[in-house]
Amino acid sequence: MHSFVYGIMSLVWLSSSGGGAELAPPVNLTLITMNTHFNLSWSQGARHRGANVSFSVQYVPSFKLSMPGTQWLTACENTPHTWCDLTPRKLYFQAIYTLRVRAHRGPLRSGWVLKEFCADKEAALGPPSRVDLAPAGALLDVTIWDPRSSTNGSMKELYPRMYYRVVYWEHSDTRSPDTVLVDTRANTVTLPDLRAWTWYCVSVQSRYDFYSKTSAFTTPHCMQTEGAVPWWQILLIFSLSGLVGFVGLLVLLYSGLYCYRTAKDTLFPAVTLPPHFQAYLMDLSPGSDAPRLLTPDSESELTCDRLSICPQVVPLEVHLPPLSASTAPPSGLEADARHNRQDSGGSGDSGVYSTEGGSGPPRHCSHDLPSLGTEEPWDGGSTALLEPVSLEPVSLEQVSLEQVSLEHRGLKAEAAGPWGVRDEGIMDMGV
Repeated sequence: MHSFVYGIMSLVWLSSSGGGAELAPPVNLTLITMNTHFNLSWSQGARHRGANVSFSVQYVPSFKLSMPGTQWLTACENTPHTWCDLTPRKLYFQAIYTLRVRAHRGPLRSGWVLKEFCADKEAALGPPSRVDLAPAGALLDVTIWDPRSSTNGSMKELYPRMYYRVVYWEHSDTRSPDTVLVDTRANTVTLPDLRAWTWYCVSVQSRYDFYSKTSAFTTPHCMQTEGAVPWWQILLIFSLSGLVGFVGLLVLLYSGLYCYRTAKDTLFPAVTLPPHFQAYLMDLSPGSDAPRLLTPDSESELTCDRLSICPQVVPLEVHLPPLSASTAPPSGLEADARHNRQDSGGSGDSGVYSTEGGSGPPRHCSHDLPSLGTEEPWDGGSTALLEPVSLEPVSLEQVSLEQVSLEHRGLKAEAAGPWGVRDEGIMDMGV
């Protein structure tokens, strides 16, 4: 009945469109479907290929064609493409629809081309949307996710009797795999008869036997099975875990102790200042001389005074005993000595002072040295003997203060100069 009505309607539309239409109608109408995604495609007529031609697509449920005043629904209007997506129209999955397409260019129109479509029967079934593998000891658990519709729903809502075919094989590079088939309606299946510590690959296909629909297989997923763990591995893992935990505990304790000692030594040092130092530093009275910052108005600043330190010059006084006639030096030496004495005496004050003999004021040697040729009685207590020696004459200025100091203190007489004093007991002859 539907075929008869479809033929009558086609003849009516062809006659109304005019047999002398200049535009050729579209050809090769094809539906490309996947689950609930529908796409109608066609080809342009050979006479107008490449011309500026647009197309219109309309649809209506087939059972309304026998009703008077049928109103067609527009899916695509004046589209330049040779395809039209029907998915947004949300066609009822179990219903039968009639589709029609025509071409037009300006005022010209082609005849309508009809095509009948039933999604439940003709729509292709898609593969599972996702497949996951998980080891279960020496076995593998396969989790299958249902194919999804255009509204992200499960295709099992449209195909209640849909099931899956699971194909798995042992992964090997040396020989061709032996595949094993397992059919299941559940979304989780455990693969049997597997070997431990072996790689297996799995692929799944969706199937619906009522219309003999089968999907493509999913991309193979591979995973290694597990097995019983040997006792030595358990012992090794346990030992290593204990060792790592013990070392970590020691490091934690040592770090805590180190931080505690550092904080204690910093905040509470074991070495403290003596009590009198602490009392001195803690003395904040105005008269204290403890170190502190000075301000312009501080009392310590007002009590400061300038202090000058000058070194004290201690002069030395030299006394030489008179010489007897029997011990007088040779004439040449006497003349040189007199000449030297006159030179030294002409300078006035010799500037040599002595503080020997107590706390009295320094005494100035104001008299000239006695002549070496005069005979004056010697009343000193020294038993020194003077005898001439064959030395070059020297002046008294060449006798250094260090030599005079040595004679003054009774040291060896070799430092006394050209007089050849050998007595070690020269004493102070001061007045």
